[in-house]
Amino acid sequence: MALTDAAVRNAKPNGDKAYKLSDEKGLYLIVTANGGKWWRLDYRHDGKRKTLSLGTYPETTLKEAREKRDEARKAVSQGIDPSRQRRVSKLKERIARENSFENIAKEWAGRQANRWTPDHHDRVVTSLAADIFPELGEFPVNEITAQDLLKALRKIEARGAHETAGRVLQRCGAVFKYAIVTGRCTYNPAADLRGSLTPVKVTHRAALKASEMPEFLDRLANYDGHVQTRLAIQLLMLTFVRPGELRGAAWQEFDFDLSEWRIPAERMKMRDEHIVPLSRQAVDVLHQLHVINGAYPLVFPGANKPHQPMSENTVLFALYRMGYHGRATGHGFRATASTILNELGYNHDAIERQLAHAPRDKIRAAYNRAQYLPERRKLMQDWADIIDGFKNGAKVIPIRRNG
Repeated sequence: MALTDAAVRNAKPNGDKAYKLSDEKGLYLIVTANGGKWWRLDYRHDGKRKTLSLGTYPETTLKEAREKRDEARKAVSQGIDPSRQRRVSKLKERIARENSFENIAKEWAGRQANRWTPDHHDRVVTSLAADIFPELGEFPVNEITAQDLLKALRKIEARGAHETAGRVLQRCGAVFKYAIVTGRCTYNPAADLRGSLTPVKVTHRAALKASEMPEFLDRLANYDGHVQTRLAIQLLMLTFVRPGELRGAAWQEFDFDLSEWRIPAERMKMRDEHIVPLSRQAVDVLHQLHVINGAYPLVFPGANKPHQPMSENTVLFALYRMGYHGRATGHGFRATASTILNELGYNHDAIERQLAHAPRDKIRAAYNRAQYLPERRKLMQDWADIIDGFKNGAKVIPIRRNG
């Protein structure tokens, strides 16, 4: 006789033993000694008697248990073992969770430790966590379509962050490439989205022209802010390193006997040690800084936390204060030096090497690690002398090249 909802609902424990209430077609309810109610289905597959769990009551009602029974019996009639089918399904679900876009993206980012600085790693993961993980993070990486990805990118564009959308697309493309080579998917949807985003007008970081240098140097000499900030700007101009490389500078990186600053690979954008020959003027600035900060490991310690670098906005805000908002940035000194030195006819490759612009050819990059160093020593001293010349009203006269 078939069970009823009332019979299932009113079934009570019977002593210390579990008992069974039968329904139809192999379905029955186990009532345990502590009052638990478990749906079970007995069936035969390949001549063997097997039992399948169909859930608990009241989470699974009598009607739902019968629907599950019918699905299982249909599978059996097709030669499928529903118990094995369930195990396979759970395995697929587990693999899908493990191979979610978020997990693969974090794995990919973690593999870049020998190429990225910790700050860059954090920026990449943070951007994905903010803009992609909420939309696609839980999706299995092999199920994401170009339309799925475009929908997420359109939300970034909708807030006007077109440049961010482009960077996120590039990073997603790298994640999919990694998933492909590691066997987790076969298709890179990011590749199909080239040209689908709003083009971004490239705006270079504000940089001073040669004609603006005399006035800038005069304002810097009369800067009334913290002396450490003024010296930081001076050293940034003299060495044209990246602002982050300057902020993290430690005294142990400097060899004053050789007049050399060796920035360790882990602090460089391209993860390769960088040699900065120091001009006499740069050494003088460092001696002034040592009087102020020589007791600390860092050349530019933070005001409130001396064992951490000064704020990344210190130089930029000082330039604002000097009247150069939108006209100059810390990073812009690199462009200023590059432009002037190239105009004066200095070896372009030596300039690029001093800027730590890595060649695309990895073999060439390894070969050029210290290439042009003697020439770069002269270059850096000449550059410091050129800056001094600006103070005295000297002008840059570009060299005209043939061809």
